[in-house]
Amino acid sequence: MRPMNGERLTEAVAGCVAALRPAVDRDWSTVPAGGLDWDCHATAVHVADDLMAYAANLAGGARDAYVPFELALEPGSDNAGLLHVIETTGALLAATVTTAPPGVRAYHPHPFGSADREGFAAMGIAEVLLHTHDITQGLGLPYEPADGLADAVLNWLFPHVQPGPDAWPTLLWATGRGELPGRPPVTAWRWRNNLAIPAERLTLTGVRPAAARDLRLGGDGGFDWLGGGPYEGTRDAAGFLVKAYEAGLHRPEFGVFALVRPEDGRAVGGIGFHGPPDAYGRVEIGYDLVPDARGHGYAAEAARALTDWALARADVHTVIATVEPENAPSQRVLTRAGFRPATPEEVREARELHGMAEDLLLYVSVEQP
Repeated sequence: MRPMNGERLTEAVAGCVAALRPAVDRDWSTVPAGGLDWDCHATAVHVADDLMAYAANLAGGARDAYVPFELALEPGSDNAGLLHVIETTGALLAATVTTAPPGVRAYHPHPFGSADREGFAAMGIAEVLLHTHDITQGLGLPYEPADGLADAVLNWLFPHVQPGPDAWPTLLWATGRGELPGRPPVTAWRWRNNLAIPAERLTLTGVRPAAARDLRLGGDGGFDWLGGGPYEGTRDAAGFLVKAYEAGLHRPEFGVFALVRPEDGRAVGGIGFHGPPDAYGRVEIGYDLVPDARGHGYAAEAARALTDWALARADVHTVIATVEPENAPSQRVLTRAGFRPATPEEVREARELHGMAEDLLLYVSVEQP
């Protein structure tokens, strides 16, 4: 898996500057930028401003809002100077992403209030790619990003979008900038950073499609695993995530999470949902730990945190988990996490509606009235 990092951002910025430099002597302020309400000059300034804002939020550890300042060009700056500003702000964000500690998160509003360093790199690349497209459309210049950049943006920021045959047209379609055969036009869109749910000693860190694909293939998914790698259940769950993503059925907030210890950045296990809520507001969870992490209460802590997060949503009313009768440790995990054994009626309903196997025990955690 090629990482999302400052090097890729630098590659995106270099492509932007190379595409726009042939028109540096034209008046960008009189030309609309593609389908935007902005002109090409204002759009280029916006790119630089966003790159600077992302660097500031990540470097400054912003928690509840953007760092309160905006970029402004010196009066009389020409287009060559503006391209230099884009190169400079891109370099600042790339350096900030490179030096930020693993796991650090800072404020961004969409959709969960924060992003990690990879998310800030991906957002910077998205701003550069999409708005370079807008500007070149207005100026009549050719542009296509370097191989792999559009696919990376889709994997990191658009996990809810089914991949298309080609990444760049898919990204343009997903952001309302183009058509894709067989898919309706997009009129409103948001990218989606991964969800991170804090627990007492862990952070439940949402696994992106690119990371899930790497885990499924035997890699580390970009995580530093205690014991050298995840337990097999996490790899299996990552495989199901990839299948859902490729089918356009993935809802990332109901996906897979790595259990990361903030104290040392080590991943000690995985937890996640078997799918989004059903028509009755029920979701099922599963979890595992690497052998070296067992016996410390991590599984119960993670199950409790994930269950509390789910039950706080309007579309979830019940969280269930199934366990083998002989797996007493997992039954104790669920009990400590606030689950109770299901009633005979709940078991019968689970078997009729969801095909639960006869030899499994059902545990339930229900939203409090």
